[in-house]
Amino acid sequence: MTQTQLFSSGLELANFVVSLDVLLDAWTAIWNLYTEISQNEGPSSLVKFKVYELPNSTIIAFFTWLANSKDYVQGNGGGDFVTSSNLKESFPVFNFLCSKDNPKFSINKPALELFTSIFAVLPKSVMANSKPLIITGNSLGGSVASLFTLSLLEKFNFLTTKRPLCITFGSPLIGDEGLQEAISKYAAWNSCFLHVVSDQDLVPRVLISQTGVYKPFGTFLLCSKLGCSCFEDPPTILEFLMATYSGNPENQDPNLVFESYRTFVKDLNHKVIFMGTTESFDWTTSPLRAGIITQLAAIGLVPQQQPHNIDINTIITKTENQEKKLALSKKQVFDPSTRLNQVKVHMANLEWYKKVAKDNKIGYYDSYKNVSHTSDLHVVKEMKTLTCYWEELVNEAEKRPQTVGASLRTRWLFGGTNYRRMIEPLDIAEYYKKGKRDYIKQGRPEHYIKLEQWLNETTKPAGVPNDSMKQNVASILTEDSCFWAHVEEALISCKLLTGTGSSEMEKQSSRDSLFKFENYVYGLIKNYAVSPEIFLQRSSFMQWWREYEKIMGTSYSSDLTKLMKDYRNYDKYATGSL
Repeated sequence: MTQTQLFSSGLELANFVVSLDVLLDAWTAIWNLYTEISQNEGPSSLVKFKVYELPNSTIIAFFTWLANSKDYVQGNGGGDFVTSSNLKESFPVFNFLCSKDNPKFSINKPALELFTSIFAVLPKSVMANSKPLIITGNSLGGSVASLFTLSLLEKFNFLTTKRPLCITFGSPLIGDEGLQEAISKYAAWNSCFLHVVSDQDLVPRVLISQTGVYKPFGTFLLCSKLGCSCFEDPPTILEFLMATYSGNPENQDPNLVFESYRTFVKDLNHKVIFMGTTESFDWTTSPLRAGIITQLAAIGLVPQQQPHNIDINTIITKTENQEKKLALSKKQVFDPSTRLNQVKVHMANLEWYKKVAKDNKIGYYDSYKNVSHTSDLHVVKEMKTLTCYWEELVNEAEKRPQTVGASLRTRWLFGGTNYRRMIEPLDIAEYYKKGKRDYIKQGRPEHYIKLEQWLNETTKPAGVPNDSMKQNVASILTEDSCFWAHVEEALISCKLLTGTGSSEMEKQSSRDSLFKFENYVYGLIKNYAVSPEIFLQRSSFMQWWREYEKIMGTSYSSDLTKLMKDYRNYDKYATGSL
């Protein structure tokens, strides 16, 4: 009875590369480069590459000669790593992969040396090409292809450009757990890599048994004479890479292995792909376990034909547990968009609270500070929910590698700015109610600092206010979310100036602070960057003004005092006609 050909995957990536001939196109590019080099140059220890322009894609193929691949990639027994800290200055191409949460990683030195030897002449402009980009390579050429793809990710905008796809054939692992973490944590990056591995090929497996330090990333397409299966869970991949090897290291012919990929790709391209199995399952078998057995059967791991010293049932159980962990980790990935509607509701509630406080002629800052109504108590719950959301988002953006974090920051910058300008004043009110001082230096939460920093990195300094700013000033939130902290410090300075226990040095320091505050406030008003609510008679700002006016006397004159002494200016400012 003939064995049924199987392709068991469930992964969109594998279906994509096969159904659209992408796998065949990638291998054809490698084969053409191999043929061209064989005819013109002969064997070499160096890596060669060539760009192929197809009607529907651009392919960059990397090729290395096969005879010395195993020995070359092993380096110093497979432990010859280059750390990211060593590369930071000498070859900073991969610095962006480091993050607060994952600050370092290591790359196989032989693979890195091949990559750096041709890096200067690699076509970096391919990112601007409108056609899909496929980067491919065999053996160590696949390692170089992976490193080249990684180097492109820093500048790649996944929102506007099609992601590159790296397809390797028989490529060894290239990095440690740090590199795996940097890539595997982000689906957009991890999905850029598809590694095809034959059960006859030793090279993809040699570093696993040597050190145990090398870790996989991306999707692995494991193939045998029976069929193929895809896996993306790293521990599962390591388990199956070793369990599926059926070659003989002593008598292995690298050229025959190379040919086996060609045969596999061509056969797969002409076969009907379907989800099937030669196993009959008990009715109690879970769908997950049944699917795993199907996948294992496709690569030759079936209970009736167990390879020597392999407990297939143990492998199935371990794989089932790993798949459950993987599914759970994906479910728990922080996704700001899933809670965005809830956040919008809480912000809308605070907007209403702000409006009610304004109608009460006090402003929402002072309403919350003085707890004038029961509605002020309800605000605490809204604040906590919003703060938890934005603290988590800021923390996630900071942990991510630079490009992914920057993309997250840009996408949520508008919402984060509105949140900061709406909520931070209430935190300031809470801070000064407790009798504390110097909020900006001693009490300001880190996530507010980061949100403000992100805004400053993406916007230009304010210039002359335009007509739109003047027309909408009545509804704006004060641009400087620490405005009320400056007001509170100014009130404290007034008390120090009028108090009997203050030294001359303290009084002089208070005067200097008040003069700075004057210029600060006048600059905000001049640029229509502060809410008209500050002019409400019961606000802390107006309290400061009344105290300051008494201290300075009627003879003192400045830009701000001239403006403040004419009450008509308050209404003019609110209508944009000041």
